[in-house]
Amino acid sequence: MTRLETRLVHAGRDGLREACVHAPPIDLSTTYPVADLEAGTASFDALVAGEASAANPIYARLHNPTVARTESALARLEGSEACVAFGSGMAALTAVLMARRAHGGHVLVVRPLYGTSDHLLASGLCGLEAEFVTADRIAASIRPDTALVIVETPANPTVDLVDIRAVVAAAGSVPVLVDSTFATPVLQNPLALGARYVLHSATKFLGGHGDVIAGVVCCEDALAQPLRTVRAATGGLLHPLAAYLLHRGLPTLSLRVERAQANAQTLAERLAAHPRVARVFHPGLGTVRNAHLVGSQMAGPGSLMAFELAGGHDAAAAVMRAVRLMTPAVSLGSVDTLIQHPSGLTHRVVGAADKAANGITDGLLRLSVGIEHVDDLWSDLAQALDAAATVPAAQAA
Repeated sequence: MTRLETRLVHAGRDGLREACVHAPPIDLSTTYPVADLEAGTASFDALVAGEASAANPIYARLHNPTVARTESALARLEGSEACVAFGSGMAALTAVLMARRAHGGHVLVVRPLYGTSDHLLASGLCGLEAEFVTADRIAASIRPDTALVIVETPANPTVDLVDIRAVVAAAGSVPVLVDSTFATPVLQNPLALGARYVLHSATKFLGGHGDVIAGVVCCEDALAQPLRTVRAATGGLLHPLAAYLLHRGLPTLSLRVERAQANAQTLAERLAAHPRVARVFHPGLGTVRNAHLVGSQMAGPGSLMAFELAGGHDAAAAVMRAVRLMTPAVSLGSVDTLIQHPSGLTHRVVGAADKAANGITDGLLRLSVGIEHVDDLWSDLAQALDAAATVPAAQAA
């Protein structure tokens, strides 16, 4: 098997040479002619039943060739039999939850995780009872109707790590879904550790340029089929242009991850020594839970970090106002550096007590480090921290 860096460049390019094209084509058709009714009916039945392909795509809600090409590339990267692509990461998670309802009404979830994922699960909108537990309580919390165990590692926003092998062992016969968005296939391969589903918000590192909204689930064929059925019924298929852009971003993924990771390590070390910073959460500093998994479960610490300001909410807000090179915005994994306030933005929908219990304080900022020159990033961050020092003591208290 070729190495990851080579697969990133060549995965999903099957058949291009025979077609005498170099760039993967974009199929924007919404409907496909049905010259033979019997063959068309058979194709329709196959796609609605969740088959990966059919002789005729029939209608773009059911199947699209450009999306299928991108799915094949991502399946190769995760070492999975199949990949199912959706219009967003939340659409992907929703499809998994709907598909698992046939296997029980109970889901175990380890916090912290992305705020909207937390909100979706806690709300019961998908008709499932979500029980939030620590990883060491999974085995004791499994019930006969437990349909799924969900973890996110590295976790959003504190970058805590969860031992995937230990979770899989504790879950027993219950399948484990790992949200591996922060790690990407460059740093972590949950399926090789026993997980049954790997979810990526492909909006982030996989797309990598802040111009695609997408979500993917990599899994075995038997688990992918019901996901496609849900996708066909609910209209969650990824748009073909987004699929094209997502595929186009993959060849540089390893380069982007490695450069951003090196930048993040330097920034984390400098932040840890700064007097305005109370604490830095970064696996490369050993300051998160299960940081020892770097080097075994994860190939590196990644480029996400969080840091807590001594001045609390007002100091955090001042830093966000003061950055000039960094972008004060939600999302992550882009080529440029993004900084945001989890308590007030990505995790605002999570209850105050649950945020507090998971270290999401009013003074916490999350930093997604990009590929700029690290000294330019530090200059911007340092001047923003200096600006936070001007916050009146009454506000900072």
